[in-house]
Amino acid sequence: MGLKDFETNLKTPLDNFYHWEANTPDAIYLRQPYGKEWVNISYRDAGIIARKMVAAMRQTGLKTGDKVGILSKNCYHWILADISIMMGGFVSVPMYATLEGDALLQVIRNSGMKLIFVGKLEKWSEETHPVPAEIQIIKTPHYKGNAIITRGMEWDELIAQHDPVSDPAVPELDDLWTIMYSSGTTGTPKGVMHTYRNPALVIRIEQLTDYVGIYRVKHQKYFSFLPLNHVGERIGTEINCLATGGTMSFGESIQSFMLNLQETQPSTFFAVPRIWTKFYEGVSNILPVKTLYLLIHVPFLGAFLRNKIRKGLGLLQVKTAATGAAMTPAYLKRFYKKLGIHLVEAYGMTEVCGGISYGVDPATPYDSVGKPFPDCEVKIDPETGEILLKAPFVMQGYYNEPELTAKVLRDGWMYSGDRGEFDQKGFLKVTGRINDAFKTNKGEYIVPNKMEADLEKNEYVAFVCVCGLTSPQPLALVSLSETAKDKKPKDIEHALMNTLAKVNQHLPRHEKISTIVITKDPWTEQSGLVTPTMKVKRAAVDEMFKHLYFKWHINPQTIIWH
Repeated sequence: MGLKDFETNLKTPLDNFYHWEANTPDAIYLRQPYGKEWVNISYRDAGIIARKMVAAMRQTGLKTGDKVGILSKNCYHWILADISIMMGGFVSVPMYATLEGDALLQVIRNSGMKLIFVGKLEKWSEETHPVPAEIQIIKTPHYKGNAIITRGMEWDELIAQHDPVSDPAVPELDDLWTIMYSSGTTGTPKGVMHTYRNPALVIRIEQLTDYVGIYRVKHQKYFSFLPLNHVGERIGTEINCLATGGTMSFGESIQSFMLNLQETQPSTFFAVPRIWTKFYEGVSNILPVKTLYLLIHVPFLGAFLRNKIRKGLGLLQVKTAATGAAMTPAYLKRFYKKLGIHLVEAYGMTEVCGGISYGVDPATPYDSVGKPFPDCEVKIDPETGEILLKAPFVMQGYYNEPELTAKVLRDGWMYSGDRGEFDQKGFLKVTGRINDAFKTNKGEYIVPNKMEADLEKNEYVAFVCVCGLTSPQPLALVSLSETAKDKKPKDIEHALMNTLAKVNQHLPRHEKISTIVITKDPWTEQSGLVTPTMKVKRAAVDEMFKHLYFKWHINPQTIIWH
């Protein structure tokens, strides 16, 4: 099959909603927990609410093509707001619920948004959320345990005051659908533009090829908890749910997460490595992994044990289990394989509308992200080792940033910024970043340069590399200087602890270094860890030590001698 085959019968996410609204109006679309109770919203109910909200937005003066923000944690109002934005012919600008201060203001101004839906947030104030007075706000009903939004029009009042519009929009494939902003951790947030054609193509290719297996389940159940403004959750959960006519459930809070997941038992579940690690730790704290592996091979007992563990994790009925946004350690994939769950690692980025390579093949090596999605191409730049991507659903560019766009879209290829290689069987392996930034297994970007410069101020440090591709927090690997040769280990540890405290003092929580590892052998050109000009080769450090990062992170010692 080629692109011409995939472009037949393309349906936008809103087309799919209209289909299910007309054909299965009573089917449950959204489920929101409130304590022990669940509020169910059918496709019919969602359509009525969205049409009323369109009427309310039009009354504020919004015109077709205007930008509308969503600032909220996951909840059913997030989805209803998104449906109403599409129905109004507006362009959605979803944002991280943690976005505050100058970063929030930057996105508001760069996008030119006219209105923001504000909902379920940890905190809210005029100081932390400096939304300009001319930007209108619609605030959702209050969610218990979250901040009270003190500004804006009330969602429920608007719904009560307006009748459903009779002329909701029917977007064209080449109309702008959304602008999705990066987290900004590696610099200025960039607004990635996608037309309706891109999610439509992602879905159509999956329908025709069954590559990931989304359509093998008659009625899909999804559990949404990762940020919906992140492309993985937006495509993997929201857009897939609309395409399959499925049901999307939400978690109420961190405290109720496991209970809500158990009550949902989703058929498709996407999580970042940190969540899969949490599940692993929960099981291993009750039953040691070595013991579990022995018991799983016992006839009858093994099947019972697998089902019991999967049910307790909320994964008894899961058919597609995906991981991504950061590298997933091999031990996790091996663990879930023992439970009968093949973790499909997805590799992609916001700029390519989600995943472009998937480890769907059970034979995918544990250190690989699989092979390209149908009608997509991946190649490695022979000079830099950079992963280059080509797909029919690549972004239109960065909003209001033509120069940045030109840097990454060149000669028909998307320059990913990632470094990688193919093995002999054609499986793609991501080995790091072309630049120094990297992601922890929480999916958080870490820019290590400033931290390393501060650590190198310690006289006992010759070389340092802040890393942690498979760890929840960054670690600092250190090669000691000549000054440390005659010093007592306790004196070296004391000095390093003091330096670490100073480095961590002003860092955000996700950037704080959890552990310093003092490597045994010196870093030399011969060891392969430094260049002839004595610069640390970050990729070489990762290659040599990354299998130990998580083990070092969970070690109770802050200073580890390796």
